[in-house]
Amino acid sequence: MQSTAFHIGGLAVHWYGILVAIGFLAGLYTAGRRAAREGIAAETIADLGPWLIVGAIIGARGLYVISYWREQFAANPFPEIFMIQHGGLVFYGGLIGAIASGLIFVRLKRQPLWKVADVMAPSIALGYVFGRLGCLMNGCCYGRETQLPWAIHFPLTHATGGAGVHPTQLYDSLLNLGFYLFLAWLFRRKQFDGQVFVAYLIGYALLRSLVEYFRGDYPVHYWGGVATPAQLVSIGILLAGGLLFWFLPRPGPLPKKA
Repeated sequence: MQSTAFHIGGLAVHWYGILVAIGFLAGLYTAGRRAAREGIAAETIADLGPWLIVGAIIGARGLYVISYWREQFAANPFPEIFMIQHGGLVFYGGLIGAIASGLIFVRLKRQPLWKVADVMAPSIALGYVFGRLGCLMNGCCYGRETQLPWAIHFPLTHATGGAGVHPTQLYDSLLNLGFYLFLAWLFRRKQFDGQVFVAYLIGYALLRSLVEYFRGDYPVHYWGGVATPAQLVSIGILLAGGLLFWFLPRPGPLPKKA
């Protein structure tokens, strides 16, 4: 755990912010290269980037503040609400915010919605790889205590008290790296527009629910203490993905030659 990368004068530059920024850039770069296959200009993806960044940050921070209002913000909300360099960005909130801002962009620019969604889907998984590494450096999103040989130990001043815990940040990063490779493979073989995005929603919800089982940083659990907030959201994302898979239009059969 090393939250500060370096200082510029009196300003501390945090690894969390650096790695999240690298994730955004890597995602946009790979999406731009993928876009040509769908007849979408790379410049369109570059223009979409700022919209996604703003939407993701607002959504991610907003959901975190809502989720932890009583524990962290109720007594002294300002300026801590805006201190995202301390961590505290909920991915599902960022995903929802990015989707909302992306929908606005696509409508304004009259771009094909599901083609753009398919272009972006693998890059979301890739960006997440770097984001979770930022969580590791920041010491957030840590795991439950374990005696397994690959347990990691944060400093004694950390909330874990130096005990060995599951490296849930690394679990997430490695799983999503493999997921990115799968989605990039699927993109080249997709059968209908929206298929890759749907695969992302379903696959991420399942992977996230799995890793959540090892998380140890939640102050509140639901359903008798067996479900984390993210697992509840995963159910909704999984259902949304299933409905989209069912209702998205497929191309009709090719006409038979006479």
